[in-house]
Amino acid sequence: MNILGVSAFYHDSAAAIIQNDEIIAAAQEERFTRIKQDASFPVNAVKYCLEEAGLTLDELDAIVFYDKPLLKFERLLETYYGYSPKGIASFLSSMPVWLKEKMFLKRLMHQELEKVESYDKKKIKFLFPEHHLSHAASAFYPSPFNDAAILTIDGVGEWATASISHGKGNKIEVIKELHFPHSLGLLYSAFTYFLGFKVNSGEYKLMGLAPYGNPESKEVQQFIKLIKTELIDIKEDGSLWLNQSYFNYATGLRMIKEKKWETLFGIPTRKTESDFEQVHCNLGLAIQIITEEVVLKMALEAQKITGSKNLCLAGGVALNCVSNGKLINSNIFENVYIQPASGDAGGALGAALAAYYISFDNARITDNSKYDAMKGSYLGCDYSNKEIETTLKKYKAVFHKENDFSEVCQKTANYLDDGLVIGWFQGRMEFGPRSLGNRSIIGDPRNTEMQKKLNLKIKYRESFRPFAPSVLAKDANKYFDIKSASPYMLTVQPVKKDLRKQVSDDYQTLTMKEKLYQQRSTLPSITHVDFSARIQTVHKETNPKYWELINTFKQKTACSLVINTSFNVRGEPIVCSPEDAYRCFMRTEMDYLVLNNYILRKEDQPNWTEKDHWQEEFVLD
Repeated sequence: MNILGVSAFYHDSAAAIIQNDEIIAAAQEERFTRIKQDASFPVNAVKYCLEEAGLTLDELDAIVFYDKPLLKFERLLETYYGYSPKGIASFLSSMPVWLKEKMFLKRLMHQELEKVESYDKKKIKFLFPEHHLSHAASAFYPSPFNDAAILTIDGVGEWATASISHGKGNKIEVIKELHFPHSLGLLYSAFTYFLGFKVNSGEYKLMGLAPYGNPESKEVQQFIKLIKTELIDIKEDGSLWLNQSYFNYATGLRMIKEKKWETLFGIPTRKTESDFEQVHCNLGLAIQIITEEVVLKMALEAQKITGSKNLCLAGGVALNCVSNGKLINSNIFENVYIQPASGDAGGALGAALAAYYISFDNARITDNSKYDAMKGSYLGCDYSNKEIETTLKKYKAVFHKENDFSEVCQKTANYLDDGLVIGWFQGRMEFGPRSLGNRSIIGDPRNTEMQKKLNLKIKYRESFRPFAPSVLAKDANKYFDIKSASPYMLTVQPVKKDLRKQVSDDYQTLTMKEKLYQQRSTLPSITHVDFSARIQTVHKETNPKYWELINTFKQKTACSLVINTSFNVRGEPIVCSPEDAYRCFMRTEMDYLVLNNYILRKEDQPNWTEKDHWQEEFVLD
């Protein structure tokens, strides 16, 4: 069977295609359009998926959309009715879009699919699984488990904001749901907004900010008490109730009622790009602690009602790597699997899988191996040497081609050891929000200046943001207190104590900048201020080239890891094509670019007149 899954019209639109039980391709639309979190119908991603599978639209058995628009419309109408006459502005702005487009989604999809290619409309079969079922399917079906509890937590789907399901064989049973407007994801997004970050993209910044909070301070405890007293009521099963008098997302055009929040916490809403104060860090830590508490309670409930030893996670909150680490360490489950594209993009894949296994009732066979069916999440497009050379000649780029890839690794390892920054572009693009060694910017984690250099001169972003290590899987426990593999950079764990450096006795009372520039370990550029790291374990079986590079670096330096950050500048989607990579390379202070076997040195390149204009093209996130 050939099934195409699609997510669109909210954020992170994507397409994925499966042939029987094999995932062939998946990609986000933003990578092609260069519009961050592009919500439009994924015409380019669909074209790519069909091309990768060697199929036409007429050869598909079904096209599956990742949620039920009419059920979501029902929720909107009931919410507006329940809050009336409040929310009239939001109602008037949203209804024309629904009445013109989303209410008639099949017609709209037909119009968009015509942009892909001509096809017989009568032959196309459309399916619409519920949003949280798509998320659950995206995690359970690629997992190696035949039986698993499934926990899905996000902002909101149709009605559900969190759900507990039980996956057995080819079936998923949704057992328990938390409904809108009560949502852990929306609560976290509300704090994202209040602390000056962009909703639906800045949540990971809030997660990175939280460790700068002082866990020993009375202020953090006071914030936790305020949140639990005024904003949220947490039940033992992890369900929660949000005091809607403080929020505006149900019917308004903003997340929160700012004046009430400012009065409650005693600080103004932080303006984007303004300086951080310790109070911002402490408030960030408070909501992170509460998020972890709720996730653990939900996980306990999921284990209790399913009795499974395995857990699958999906939904936007599953991208909270710190919470994931705490969950894994809790030992509530023996095994935890997290879908690498846990957000709405992954819903496209989940929708296709749900159709194959549930709607068409196909058998599912698992071998209980340690590997999943995601192929390392390397499901995007790749480019031939000819395509790379064509791009480089277009820009009159100066390059050298190595015939032997081992020589590429040797030279790159030397550059890293010299403290240089490398744009690393190999093979198929990653599916999901993380660069996993095919569209990455890499550096030496031992270098004391590397974090500052990468943030300020390459990524052009806030200096507090941490960087992740990519470590050879077999060596991970030499550097980190890690119990299981983390191939998708979705768990935070502590750096080994014997690698840590002694910090001053007043460390927790230092300012944000003072903490940032204290050397905390022998791997200073990947050790966050709380002595943790967001880890990617690199496996030879899923990414032999990246593994070979890191192994070569290990042979040279005895260090089994490199810094890995996404190949983009701030506000830009991760690069997709060689042209995207070259443009990003030339706009930044990267030292070298490696495209397959092609090596480019910045100093050799022709003058780049667009270098200082990237901020005009990409809206800062």
